[in-house]
Amino acid sequence: MTTQPSVLCVVAHPDDETILCGGTLALLAAQHVEVHVVCLTRGEGGELGEPPRCTRAQLGDVREAELVCAVGKLGGRSLSFLGYVDPVVGANNEVYAPAHDPTMLSGQIVASIKQTQAQVVVTHGSDGEYGHPAHQLVHTSTLIAAAALGAAAPLVYSFAAHYAAHPYPRLANAGDPADVVVKVAAFLEHKAAAALCHATQNALFVRRRSEAAGRPLAVHEVLLTEESFRRHWPGDAVSPAADAFLEWVKPYARHG
Repeated sequence: MTTQPSVLCVVAHPDDETILCGGTLALLAAQHVEVHVVCLTRGEGGELGEPPRCTRAQLGDVREAELVCAVGKLGGRSLSFLGYVDPVVGANNEVYAPAHDPTMLSGQIVASIKQTQAQVVVTHGSDGEYGHPAHQLVHTSTLIAAAALGAAAPLVYSFAAHYAAHPYPRLANAGDPADVVVKVAAFLEHKAAAALCHATQNALFVRRRSEAAGRPLAVHEVLLTEESFRRHWPGDAVSPAADAFLEWVKPYARHG
């Protein structure tokens, strides 16, 4: 019996799936790869929107609904939450990982891999992109899950890998040189629609870029049209023909 091609995207917060790899997820869905998303938290600790779109107590429910919307726009097949509570952003925009049991968390990721029968997992980079502890936690826990599965483990790639021409260096993981850069301009409409689903976070998406540009920017203007990836598992060389992810993205890919 042939298993349907399947990718599992493991992220820390609603919107990570769209901003960091949404174009690639939409590309894969268009190629009839089943796209599954697993999210560590419901983003309860994030921004409320400008102006606020809900109360702090309502934010988890609102962002859950936003992620449901976004995954649908990207062509996703399933979405699940691991049930961890996102800590509220602290003074000076300090961010945190949620309280967790490491063994339980990696076990939940193992269960998600088995349930989705994923051949490929994409997740946060080793530096947590801009150093976010929750992103780093998800990266580490996903690799622990892969190690626990051993020979049965899927390929594990991280997104936001570093390459010389990366347009937003702050988001790039310096410790993860890109193996492949995927051109996603053809799927920008899907990515932009998903980003607009995350209405509470839209002001956050454009804030830094608008300040740098000296004018207000729309959400679609700040979205990456290239998404970069680094393979972490297995650590040994894999021939391109044996790498499902490279085969899936090949028409839109170039080496990092």
